[in-house]
Amino acid sequence: MKRAAWLILAIVLAATWPAAAQDYTREELRIPMAAAGPRGLEALLIRPAGSGPYPLALISHGAPRDGSVRGTMSANRLHRQAVEFARRGFAALIVMRRGYGTSGGAYAENSGPCEHRNYLRTARESANDLRAAIQAMKSRSDVATDGFIAVGVSAGGFASIALSADAPQGLAAVISFAGGRGSRADDDVCDEDSLVRAFAALGRTSRLPTLWVYAQNDRFFGPALARRMHAAFTGAGGRAHLIDAAAFGEDGHSLFSRGISIWTAMVDEFLRAQNLGRRDPLPPPAAIALPPPPRLGENGRAGFANYLSAGPHKAFAVSPTGAWAARSGLRSAAEAQEKALEGCRKYAADCAVYAVDDALTATADAAR
Repeated sequence: MKRAAWLILAIVLAATWPAAAQDYTREELRIPMAAAGPRGLEALLIRPAGSGPYPLALISHGAPRDGSVRGTMSANRLHRQAVEFARRGFAALIVMRRGYGTSGGAYAENSGPCEHRNYLRTARESANDLRAAIQAMKSRSDVATDGFIAVGVSAGGFASIALSADAPQGLAAVISFAGGRGSRADDDVCDEDSLVRAFAALGRTSRLPTLWVYAQNDRFFGPALARRMHAAFTGAGGRAHLIDAAAFGEDGHSLFSRGISIWTAMVDEFLRAQNLGRRDPLPPPAAIALPPPPRLGENGRAGFANYLSAGPHKAFAVSPTGAWAARSGLRSAAEAQEKALEGCRKYAADCAVYAVDDALTATADAAR
């Protein structure tokens, strides 16, 4: 993939989209923020082709229960979700907050001991990182910060709601998927009452329309807690439409990452009600045409088709007997290969990498 130097108040890396998908552009950015030091914040911008400007859709990631993996996270993990907002006419910016991925600065979202949490402090720190990203976008001619939206999942949903409580100029609406903080195990949230009170405090000053989506089997923030948070927020004056989505997979907390075909209809209805975004989504980017591995079963062929539409960095591993695994959205192609092989070898010992990003390997040529 070609890379060139850009300037956006700091050094910006730009990457062209693969040749088979000419309708969107993709740029890897470094967002300047004093608290993030010279490295700034890692970010990824995906928007429709053309000069724009396109209204910003600021996308915020979640927080893993295991803090040791924060540094392994990548903006690429939300690539598909960003494409969906680009399809709706937005310049979708995924920003990694301090302490996540390659973003600089110290992790700033510690809420204190589990039994006595200060979630409002975390809310302010998270929102500060989002404000830095918004400020950086103001200098671009292809991104508009008037009538923009904030979108977040889990801790990123909480951060986006916090942003609405002291809304920057131009923010028009917020979409929160499974928003919350403090989940340390399935159906176990640190100091739930403090979390509910934090949503009430945010609701006292938030006046923008917000959409909240929680699956009925969310193991991070279950339906009862979601309703408590929603009631506290709206009872204090906040505007929030809560969707109790149907159970999804083994843990509904993965709805945003794996249930794109489900939540896009919810988002479209909300955006239409706010007169935001395109009425008719643009076509999706064309998937790279690669032949599937031989001897794959029906699930494997579906998995390979899904792999082709995933963003970088990705790999597909397969065994001669048809066992397979795919991994995408990782920090490098090498990491993707390692993880794909690791997943495939749970089912067969003789797995090999068949495809990396958008190209077949020598193993694939031999298999064919």
